[in-house]
Amino acid sequence: MGAAAQTSSPEDNRNEAWQRLNAYAYLSAPERLEYIAIMRVFCGTLLADLAVPDVLAKLAESGEPTTGVNVETLTARLEQLVSWGNLLRSSHTVKATSITEYQQSRSRYQLSKLGERIQRAADEILAGADAAREVSSELLALVERGLRELSDLVRKPGGIEPQDALERVSTLFVQFTEFADSVRDFYAYLGQVLARYDLDGAEYQGFKELLLDYVEAIREDVAFRAPRIASVLDELWPHLPGLLERLDAHAQGLSGALPEAGGQPEIRVQRSRGRELADWEGLRGWFTDVDGQGSQVDQLRDATLRALQSLLANAKRMLRSASGEMSRRKDLLRLARWFDEAAPEDAHDIAVAAFGLYRARHIGIPPASDEVVPAYTSWWTGPVVDVPVALRERGSRAQRGRASAVEDHSEQKRRLQQAAHDRAAARRAAADELRSAAGHLADVRLTSAALGLLLELLATALGNARPRRSEVSSTAVTQEFDLDAAQSEDAELGIRLTVRRLAGAQTVLRSADGDLVLDELELEVGSSSAPTGGEAEVSVS
Repeated sequence: MGAAAQTSSPEDNRNEAWQRLNAYAYLSAPERLEYIAIMRVFCGTLLADLAVPDVLAKLAESGEPTTGVNVETLTARLEQLVSWGNLLRSSHTVKATSITEYQQSRSRYQLSKLGERIQRAADEILAGADAAREVSSELLALVERGLRELSDLVRKPGGIEPQDALERVSTLFVQFTEFADSVRDFYAYLGQVLARYDLDGAEYQGFKELLLDYVEAIREDVAFRAPRIASVLDELWPHLPGLLERLDAHAQGLSGALPEAGGQPEIRVQRSRGRELADWEGLRGWFTDVDGQGSQVDQLRDATLRALQSLLANAKRMLRSASGEMSRRKDLLRLARWFDEAAPEDAHDIAVAAFGLYRARHIGIPPASDEVVPAYTSWWTGPVVDVPVALRERGSRAQRGRASAVEDHSEQKRRLQQAAHDRAAARRAAADELRSAAGHLADVRLTSAALGLLLELLATALGNARPRRSEVSSTAVTQEFDLDAAQSEDAELGIRLTVRRLAGAQTVLRSADGDLVLDELELEVGSSSAPTGGEAEVSVS
């Protein structure tokens, strides 16, 4: 065909693309179920034009969810599908025996090519979108065998018969297309599954076997067949232009049957796979790196590696959960269900309760330090925050002018360290004083620090005392504190205090701050580091 190629402007291409995309609109319309049911009625016929009563009757027979559709509604749906490009108005002559029949049958519709392809793809997606499609790996061996036989026949003296070559090329590309589509579908499903972070043990076990067995078998089969197919294609490649010319001369197909007007083709023809050199280039690029960006075989190997890495990431997560770390999977799923079932106003309350994320109060500028703004305060009633001029006019947060010198806090740190050291030394001295006065504690006058440490140990010992129930009569029960084993100690200072109850006893501790009188208590001071039988103790009662 010697006709020149028809050119179109970018604006025409955009308009054409927009019209084609409009044909998908019925899949996202609010009445999408009714539109899909109508399109299925038309897809079930070939070259048939249907009127509104015919479509309504077929909808009733199909059992599709279109119970509320009447004649007026169905007519509106059909007209909308015509405007989107999914249906065409029929030009057939209407034969009617009455005016009523003519009014009902005057508008007849038939399926457009674009509408049929979109509905067929939609039904295929709805039927098995979430299913794992098996990879037709056996077709790869048939592709290799077909290529090898075609190469041998093309290179022998006299060449191959055109009809035999046409049948072999068509069969070869049907097998390859089915194999490539199954690989893409399976790895898309695999990526969707491995992207999940909530796999439990049973799901992980199933996908582990899937990856380690099925995916590895596919990769090994492709890795084995790919070099052999690439080698056959290299042998066949110099003979391809002549082979394609012989096929075109033998059978031009639809492109040779269509008329031409004014030297310009009226209809674009999508030729069968394998009839053009671009199809063979795509086949070769699947198995060989021809453009420096890697072949499909390389991408298959990389995808398998990424799948194994995702599997290991899920395994590490489950091992961390099994080792004692808390898994919040069930809690997060429960929270997601609450969000899904909640009304919009309740969902806001759930988000606040779950995450503590209230509405934003100020955008990047804190309020004044002496001004406390509750979280529930609205922007309308809250205080106004002054925005710096640089941020308000230039959107810059950078501070202008010279940066101030860093303040030296070394002297303050030294004073704090010295104060802590003095407090620790005073406590050690008080502990030494109590241990040195263990034999005559009632006869010495304690310093304020020693008495303070003794009172600290006494308060801890009394807090450690256990209550003991005792019956005074058959109807009254009293509760006393058992001070026979009440102890307190300071391991850092190496001192321990034991407190016991002694009826009628009175303990007097003298210090620089005054005298302390303890009724019915006996104190024993000793060293906590010494053995129980050999520690120095004093009993004061």
